[in-house]
Amino acid sequence: MSENEQRKQLHATIWRIANDLRGAVDGWTFKSYVLGTLFYRYISESICLYINKLQHDAGFKDFDYALLSDGEAEEAREMVVEEKGYFILPTQLFSNVVKQLRNPGVSSPQISYAAHYDESEQSDHLIAAEERASYGSNVVSVEENLNVVLSNIFRSIEASAQGQPSEEDLKGLFGDYLVDSTTLGRTVVMRNRLLAKVLLAVADMDLGSDLPGHEIDAFGDAYEYLMQMYAANAGKSGGEYFTPPAVSRLLARLALIGNPAIKSVYDPCCGSGSLLLKFSKTAQNQRLHYYGQEINPTTYNLCRINMFLHGINFENFDIRLGDTLHSPWHKTMRFDAIVSNPPYSTKWDGEENPILINDVRFSPAGVLAPKSKADLAFTMHMLYQLAEHGVAAIVEFPGVLYRGGAEQKIRHYLLEQNFIDTVIQLPANLFFGVSIATCIIVLRKGSKKDNAVLFVDASNECKKDGNKNVLEDEHIDRIAQAVKNRVDEQYFCKLVPNAAIIKENNCNLSISTYVEQKDTRERIDIEAVNRELSEEVVPEVNRLREEVDKFILAMEG
Repeated sequence: MSENEQRKQLHATIWRIANDLRGAVDGWTFKSYVLGTLFYRYISESICLYINKLQHDAGFKDFDYALLSDGEAEEAREMVVEEKGYFILPTQLFSNVVKQLRNPGVSSPQISYAAHYDESEQSDHLIAAEERASYGSNVVSVEENLNVVLSNIFRSIEASAQGQPSEEDLKGLFGDYLVDSTTLGRTVVMRNRLLAKVLLAVADMDLGSDLPGHEIDAFGDAYEYLMQMYAANAGKSGGEYFTPPAVSRLLARLALIGNPAIKSVYDPCCGSGSLLLKFSKTAQNQRLHYYGQEINPTTYNLCRINMFLHGINFENFDIRLGDTLHSPWHKTMRFDAIVSNPPYSTKWDGEENPILINDVRFSPAGVLAPKSKADLAFTMHMLYQLAEHGVAAIVEFPGVLYRGGAEQKIRHYLLEQNFIDTVIQLPANLFFGVSIATCIIVLRKGSKKDNAVLFVDASNECKKDGNKNVLEDEHIDRIAQAVKNRVDEQYFCKLVPNAAIIKENNCNLSISTYVEQKDTRERIDIEAVNRELSEEVVPEVNRLREEVDKFILAMEG
C-alpha cells in the first residue's frame, strides 16, 4: 500500500471514530480523550517494541513483554526509564487494558490498582488509604472501574519519571484526561462506558507501529489529522492550538534557506508543537534539539504528547510552561532556527512594567511594543534568542508592518541594524478562526549579503479548499525560491534597500507599497470603440433622428 493510500485509510478511520463518539462531549473538549488515548497506546507499544527487540536480539525470539508478570518486569525498570524516560508495567499496558475490556471477567492479566512509587517520599501521589481499602485489594475489575484503573495507570506512568531527567517532560501529561468529569456522563457507569468506547476505537485504528512496511509516521499523522479536524470545527479556540501544516512547512523552508548547520530549533509560543515538528520533517536531522514555551497548560500538554507521538525522545526536547515575554525559560540560550506563530495583538505589561524597558531583549530598540499589541515584543524576543547566523520565520498580524508610534520605532531599529531579511504577504483565510490575510517576517543575523528587504506578494499563492484557502507544494516552492534568489519579479517580489524604506517610506513594510499589483481589469480597445461609434452607433442615431422627424411632420400635417 502506498503512503497516500495508508494516510487516506487512516484519516477515514479517524473520521469514522470521531463521528461515532460525537454527541456526549463537544469535539474540541473530546479531543483530550482521543489524543490522550492515542498517546497512551503509543507509549505502551513503544516500550513493548523496545524491550522485545532487546530480548529478540539476545536470542529470545518468543519473548513478549506484554505477557510478563509485573514482578518479572520490575527488573528492567531502571534501564527502561533511563532510555525511554518512563516505565509501564505489563498489566498497565494499553493492549492488556483493552484485552480485558473485550473479554470481561478474564482473570489474567489483572490490572494493578496500586501506583508504583515510594509512598514515604511522594505523598502528593498517594492513593487514599480508605479508597484503596474500599476495594479490598490492589486489584480491581477493569470493566467496572475503568476510571479508577486509568487514573492510577496514568499516575504510575508519571511517577516512574520522578527524580529522573525526564520528570518535567512527563509531569502532568494526562492532566486533561479527566476520567471523572461529569461531561462524560452523569454516573460512573456512563462515564466508564464512554471511556471504554474511546479505548476500543483507538485500539482498532491501524497505526502499523510494528509493521516494517508501514510507510507513514502513523501516530504522528493521526495526531496531526485529529488536531486539524478538531481545530476546523472549534472556530477561533481551535486556531489557537494549531498552525496549518502547509504554513508550518513554509516557515520551516524559510528558516532553512542559507542556514544548513542547524542543531536547535525554538518556538517561544509553541502551541501544540506543529511548527517544531514540521521543521523536524523538513530538516531531516535526527540529532536536532527542540525547544519551546507555551502559556496555556492544555496546549503545553498537547505539545509534549505531540513530541512523543512523533518519536522525539525526551532527551531531545525541552518544552516549558509559562509566559515567554515575562518569564522566558530559555533566555540564556541561542538557537540556530526559530519558527513561530505568536498570538496576534495580545496585551502585555509594556511600559507599565519598568523592568521591561531595561530587559536586554527589548532595550536595544529604545522603546517597548504597545500594551495592547505585543506582536513586536515577541519579534524582539526572538531576535534576541537567535544565534549569530540564525534565521527566524515569524507569522505576524499585518498591522505590525505599518502602524506608527512605538511599532514604527521598533521597525526603524530592525531596518537600521539590517535584521529584516524578507516580508511575505500570505493569502487570506489560511488559519482556523482567522480570516484576515497574515504575513511572515524573516529575520536573519550575521548572514545577510545585502542591506535590503525582499518583499513578496504571495496573496494569490493558494488553492480554494471548501471555505478555506490552502498553500500547496507548488506555492511553497515558488515563495521559497523567491526568498532564496532575492531578485525582482514583476507583480510578485521586489528587493528594496533599507535606506529607501527608512527615508522614503518612514519604515513602512507593507508589501503593497513596494510590489506593484497586477491590473486584472479588462482592458478597453479605444480604437475599436471609436470604430464602432463611427460605423454603427452614429449611423443608427442619425437614422432614428430621421424617423422622429418624419413622425413629427406627419403629426403636424
